[in-house]
Amino acid sequence: MQKNNLKRNIVLGILFFLPVAFLLMLYPAKHNYIPLDIINRNVEDISRFSSNSDEKIELADHITVLGFLGKTPLNNSIAASNLKELVYDKFKGFKKFQIVIVVPEGAEKDVEELHKEIAKYEDLRFWHYVYGSEQEIKNLHSNLKVESPLKNDLSTNDVFIIDKDLNQRGRLDARDKKQVEANKAITTLSAYDCIEVSIIKNKMSEDVRILFTEYRQKRKGNFNSTTRRADDIKK
Repeated sequence: MQKNNLKRNIVLGILFFLPVAFLLMLYPAKHNYIPLDIINRNVEDISRFSSNSDEKIELADHITVLGFLGKTPLNNSIAASNLKELVYDKFKGFKKFQIVIVVPEGAEKDVEELHKEIAKYEDLRFWHYVYGSEQEIKNLHSNLKVESPLKNDLSTNDVFIIDKDLNQRGRLDARDKKQVEANKAITTLSAYDCIEVSIIKNKMSEDVRILFTEYRQKRKGNFNSTTRRADDIKK
């Protein structure tokens, strides 16, 4: 009986660890040649914007998720909560990662209430708010490759990924495998809608992770800029 139990445990152990080992071997190979596309260069930094932080808030040398919550940020609490729970909580431990929310001057009280609502006694050290004039906010937004314009209150549900070199990142070909196989028209993804949980949870979280992988490979000196996504577009 003891011998049979030993054999059973060995078989179960192999069945459990073999798939895990296989996935670990695939992981570096999968992302070695699929960096996140640069869809816009020379994004304007936010040095002209003010903040309540003791540190200087800037985009350069950071991996930033940039959002615009407008004159009444509390009205966009769902978008903020989705961003906090599905992106910030996942990447807040990564070096140089930050979320920057742009709001108009005069919205400080609303921002304070929103911050209390999404914080829930959690660490939000890497979640920043910056304040600017209406024109400064419009200029910053127009400097981005966007999928929808700002609303009248200077808000949008879309957020943007900005890399350390002030490049806006996204997908030049946003089709999934089934759409590629069906020869659907190529669509780009330059912004991520925070109201659409599936987009934030699947596409955006994956894209931020890929960007971190790219920088990690660059530090190790084995980054390959050839992308399978680019090859698909050419075909």
